[in-house]
Amino acid sequence: MHFISEKLDDYVVKHSEEEPALLKALTRETYQKILQPRMLSGHYQGRVLSMLSKLIRPKVILELGTFTGYSALCLAEGLDKNGVLHTIDINEELVDFQKKYFDKSDYGTQIIPHLGSALDIIPTLETTFDLVFMDADKPNYITYFHQIIDKLNSGGVILSDNVLWSGKVIEELNPSDVSTKIVLEYNALLKNDTRLETVLLPIRDGLTVSIKK
Repeated sequence: MHFISEKLDDYVVKHSEEEPALLKALTRETYQKILQPRMLSGHYQGRVLSMLSKLIRPKVILELGTFTGYSALCLAEGLDKNGVLHTIDINEELVDFQKKYFDKSDYGTQIIPHLGSALDIIPTLETTFDLVFMDADKPNYITYFHQIIDKLNSGGVILSDNVLWSGKVIEELNPSDVSTKIVLEYNALLKNDTRLETVLLPIRDGLTVSIKK
């Protein structure tokens, strides 16, 4: 979704860092073989994720929602040299696809994929996090938040994707639209939680950056 004109959006992308060749190949194969390829972070947002990760230099990253592995590879670019990235997805059919690209990257040994429900897996991770990327099923965003907030280190960052939800956040709410309702509640939670400092960026479908005080 474009929140600015397509021409201006193209200009922004052209004047941002180039997309790595491996990620171009991943994108191409995702569009060829995988349903709902629009779920990819894509070139521009991927470079934003990479830049933020490089600024944070996390030792431990948690990603909720792996899909084909694009965003995990972007986030891994900023990992501490001894850091690890835990990424969780429930889709068993994507495991081999993810592994192929993780293994081709420079970060294959640092990325730890988890298959299953994030609600079940998060409590089993005996670590704390410097960076969390929230990009899984929207109805569970608030539950995920409560599971990870005490595991987030002071100064740690939560990146939350799709927080503008195709513009539905400013439209009249359909009572049966659970996802939009939860996104609205989640955005309010991030804004009002006194443990966090939050800014919502109008990047693609909305990306919120929240720092734990």
